[in-house]
Amino acid sequence: MENSMKLISVVVPCYNEFDNLQNVYDRVTAVFENFPYQLELLLVDDGSADKSREKYDELVALDERVRVVLMSRNFSGPEPILFAGLKTAKGDAVVLLDADLQDPPELIRDFAKKWEEGYSVVYGVRSKREGSLVRRIGYTCFYRIIRYLSFVDFPVDAGHFSLLDRRVVDIIASLSEKDVFVRGLRAWVGFKQIGVEYNRPDREFGETTFSFFRYVRTAKDAIVNFSYKPLEYVSSIAIGSATLTAIAGFFYLYIAFTKDAPRGFFTLLMAILILGTLQLVALGVIAEYLIRIFREVKARPPYVIDKILEKKKGDRE
Repeated sequence: MENSMKLISVVVPCYNEFDNLQNVYDRVTAVFENFPYQLELLLVDDGSADKSREKYDELVALDERVRVVLMSRNFSGPEPILFAGLKTAKGDAVVLLDADLQDPPELIRDFAKKWEEGYSVVYGVRSKREGSLVRRIGYTCFYRIIRYLSFVDFPVDAGHFSLLDRRVVDIIASLSEKDVFVRGLRAWVGFKQIGVEYNRPDREFGETTFSFFRYVRTAKDAIVNFSYKPLEYVSSIAIGSATLTAIAGFFYLYIAFTKDAPRGFFTLLMAILILGTLQLVALGVIAEYLIRIFREVKARPPYVIDKILEKKKGDRE
């Protein structure tokens, strides 16, 4: 390959993906055959507990285009792991690709065409998704809720799968925040962006490591990091509750002085329960924001790299 060719880094977050690694390598490298770009395949491992390390060593020894970033432990990715990949990648553009290959690597060629047309961010839009009905409904609701709540233009049905220009990568990598949500930062950066539609099949090998509660946590992170509306809703609820309390107070004073006061046990009980629930919800919303402030103030890095595996030019096979 000529040195003048642009370099595209394909960042793949991995956790216990031993069964997928060879397929990832085969399909990504096949994309770059007869393709006018150089490849850096950057596998970022989030403390896998399976036999992935053996496969990493094999791939690094086989191909100098493969680099592996090993975390010191599991950091509950993929967000901090993707962030580490963005900071480590060397390419003129960086592609984010999940190791389960539900997002087709072959679409990288279409991403590159849009990049050459002047788009700084090219993201995949899932026009059709396979998998369980519950998960599909959850994804559909999540993207529309975050788009409604967010203060940035959040694209609907667009996951991690995307190509980012070097300029965008440098801006995201330079940010000092610790509680990262890469899809949100990608939208926040701005510049010229476009989506490319594709059908997303179900996972071919292995099982997802994402539980229901991890999906919920990811949704909370997205909303809290890119929306102030929950806090605004808490404020609105407080104002509304105060108004209703004042009206009810005047009403009961009027009744007390003009008529026999009603017993109203169940009315008072329901009022206490409703107001108590609203207070707990408000405290919960505030707590979510305080947790993020706590993380940022401590300024601990979102990940720690143990080592980087790579084959130096000139190393023996």
